[in-house]
Amino acid sequence: MNRSLSVVLAALAFAGLAQAQVTVGEPWVRGTVAGQKATGAFMTLTSATEAKLMSATSPVAGVVEIHEMSMDGGVMRMGAVKGGLPLPAGKAVELKPGGYHVMLMDLKQPVKAGETVPLSLVFEGADKKPLTVEVKATVKPLGAQPAGKAKEMHEHMHEHMHDHKHEHKH
Repeated sequence: MNRSLSVVLAALAFAGLAQAQVTVGEPWVRGTVAGQKATGAFMTLTSATEAKLMSATSPVAGVVEIHEMSMDGGVMRMGAVKGGLPLPAGKAVELKPGGYHVMLMDLKQPVKAGETVPLSLVFEGADKKPLTVEVKATVKPLGAQPAGKAKEMHEHMHEHMHDHKHEHKH
């Protein structure tokens, strides 16, 4: 067997034994107003191997759950994801407003724009062993959208404005 092939096979065998490796991209939390007891945390999760996001905790909230928002016959429904949120190997899973998100409930105090919220995310790989990833999520203003979404909306508005030229007759 040639040497480079044996190195690749050894690396593949080792990868099968390794715990799930998950990267967390652009974590943020939507800011709240006084008296608001819940908010969402959003981010992009990418796992090197098949994994699931099983749970989360944060010192700012009494209860933290993984939620999904969906439309059911014209009615928006939101609820906890049962059995963990699947993360296919190598594919980014976006947690965003209107979709999957980490729900922070029973907030201990308002979360304000510019603050940082610590989150502990618990993943489970194919080996069923838990892996905890510590995340620091930046709090964005109440009306915030993910960076890509804001740019997309901005571009859409420009297209819309340029498509509708008005003629004035005097």
